[in-house]
Amino acid sequence: MTFGKEFSSQMRPEWQHQDAYMDYRSLKKYANEPTCRVAKNHHEGGLNRKTTSFSGLPLLTQGSQRLGNSHDVEEGLQMTATTEPILVKATVDGGCETTFLDEKGGGAYEVEFFRSLDKEFSKVSKFYGEKVKEMLAKEAELTKEIEANLIKSSGSGTEEEMTPFASGIASSTEGISPYTHAGGKYMEVESQMIEEGESSRAGQLNEEEEEAEDNGAMESFDQVNTSWWMKLILSIKNNSNRKGRKKLKEDYINLYRDLLDLKTYSSSNVMAFSKILKKFDKITLRGTRKPFMKFVDASDLGRTDAVVQLKKRVEDNFIKHFAKSNRTEGKKILRPKVTRERHRLTFSTGFSAGCVFSLIVALVAIIRTRNILQNPGQDVYMNTMFPLYSWFGFVMLHIIMYAANLYFWRRYKVNYSKIFNFKQGTELGHRQVLLVAFSIGVFALLCVLANLDMEVDPETKDYQAVTELLPLFVLIGIFGVLFLPFKLFYYSNRIFYLTCLFHCIAAPLYEVSFSDSFFCAQFTSQVQALRSFAFYICYYGWGDFKHRKNTCAESNAYKSFFFIVAVIPFVTCLLQCLRRLVDEKHKNTDHRWNGVKHFLTIVAVCFRTAYSIQPGQNAWRVIAIIFSVVAAIFGTYWDFVHDWGLLNRTSENPWLRDKLLIPQKKVYFIAMILNVLLRFAWIQTVLDFKLPFKHSTQTMLAVVASLEIIRRGIWNFFRLENKHLNNVREELSTINGGDKRA
Repeated sequence: MTFGKEFSSQMRPEWQHQDAYMDYRSLKKYANEPTCRVAKNHHEGGLNRKTTSFSGLPLLTQGSQRLGNSHDVEEGLQMTATTEPILVKATVDGGCETTFLDEKGGGAYEVEFFRSLDKEFSKVSKFYGEKVKEMLAKEAELTKEIEANLIKSSGSGTEEEMTPFASGIASSTEGISPYTHAGGKYMEVESQMIEEGESSRAGQLNEEEEEAEDNGAMESFDQVNTSWWMKLILSIKNNSNRKGRKKLKEDYINLYRDLLDLKTYSSSNVMAFSKILKKFDKITLRGTRKPFMKFVDASDLGRTDAVVQLKKRVEDNFIKHFAKSNRTEGKKILRPKVTRERHRLTFSTGFSAGCVFSLIVALVAIIRTRNILQNPGQDVYMNTMFPLYSWFGFVMLHIIMYAANLYFWRRYKVNYSKIFNFKQGTELGHRQVLLVAFSIGVFALLCVLANLDMEVDPETKDYQAVTELLPLFVLIGIFGVLFLPFKLFYYSNRIFYLTCLFHCIAAPLYEVSFSDSFFCAQFTSQVQALRSFAFYICYYGWGDFKHRKNTCAESNAYKSFFFIVAVIPFVTCLLQCLRRLVDEKHKNTDHRWNGVKHFLTIVAVCFRTAYSIQPGQNAWRVIAIIFSVVAAIFGTYWDFVHDWGLLNRTSENPWLRDKLLIPQKKVYFIAMILNVLLRFAWIQTVLDFKLPFKHSTQTMLAVVASLEIIRRGIWNFFRLENKHLNNVREELSTINGGDKRA
């Protein structure tokens, strides 16, 4: 691997997109220009002693008195003797200024090269210094939070919570004493009441004594109830402390890893300066590398003392407070987990993909050779089997699109793991996701083949009920793996997706994160899959599978459920918009307009569904077309302007945006055109477009649903790209002291 690729692989995506790294590629290209070789030839012709200052200062000679002037020492740090070809001085803003002391021909090229080099060093040094200040402030803030957490823990009264924080807190026993005395008082009262009860039972039980006993029992019950209430309050406090500690622990881990990235940032940039100067000296026969690197090594960027000391403090505090002083365990938690690409994963993914392809070929061959579609009674068979098995196809296609998203996010360095807040080291790669998709495809296709074989085989015709249950078995198996409570089959990711699913179901009750809204958007493209799932409930729940009868379409309850299932994802998104609007106290009007978009979509979907149930009603058709067109136009505009951040006429890239991760601009225009075409694919549902073969209606529904899933996959990439660039801009504005931009 060349150094340029290695340097690029070590870049942190957010910092790279802030142009915080040294522009190694441009400087390397500049160093390899033909003028450089011309300069090399001039050096052999003779010496012409001149001096050039990049900043326009008066020219110096090799013996100039200015080099030893005390005024120069105050103005900037002089790092080299007069025998060196260049003089590198520090500027007030933390950058550097290089002056040639011995220019030999080709000077314009060399002056321009070092002017660019100084500019790059100033940029890198400034960013590094600002990051160091930011992390020092963060460490001080976390230290204060630890002190506050110590006080809370000392007042919680639970030994378990105090254990990690007990060291160094002399007042912990005082904080716990009020609750301890209160608890002791309640215990004394309870024991007294028990003794009173025993003595009263020992004597004669007349009417007055029974009444006294009842009063004593009620008083004891009140005391016990009060004690239980105090314990509940303490439990709530302890739970709050645990959440605070968990958040504090995550902040410490993030800070430590930021410091690791900053140290890598320093070393990789220093190495890049060394490499580019080595190449420059090799071509020009100059000795500029040694004096320049001496200056770099002596600068804050080269020393990294502050970062090393800060990293040590963070590590010690974390080990002391969160790892019970176990250094090995603490370091294991702090250091990032590297995911390794394993050959068996690649083999398994390729093998399962080959199995899917082979099974599809076998399925087509069996249908053609046995002439299954032409047999009597196959219309009923296809009308039931098609919605049952199409669910697996929709899910598999969506997972494949997600795998493609992961591949391109990684390729263009979109930090999706941070955006989705994945647990570090557990995020899946595209190969792992493809393995999941192809595994589902293999089981579904095997189920189809087994179903067809049992259908045409006379020996198995009597087992019709078992034949019909095959897709249900596969569906139960998939959901069984999804809800498996053991740490198997990507446990952390399954928990993440189930959490997002629960937040979508209970949308108004939880604060909406980006992951929740993104996950909910995926369901808006899976309406047909949700309807297929509803068909599972109807077909197997009402017992139609025993006689292979599809009575679902005749049921009014199923028709109502057909409406409800179609709008559930859009209603959930609408509720999320309302929750965000309330949380942000109506400051962000975008959520209001986003809610209007989802409301229009709900109306359009309802009218299209009504027309599909009663296709002869022209009134439903006209209303469905009107609302669908309005919703599609509104949704397309929202995709381009708000979700993707495009259509900006005044940007550096006309009609796009200022920052683009894909260098080919035509990709964005092609994506916009595809988004429009795929979004209007619903037109066929109201135009009654028919294909010249059997089961054309179900085929067209499957095709349109698949096109919508593909559109969602395209939308996913550009949505996350825009989110990533917004995060970069917010981080940069924070560093520069500007206002955050939402």
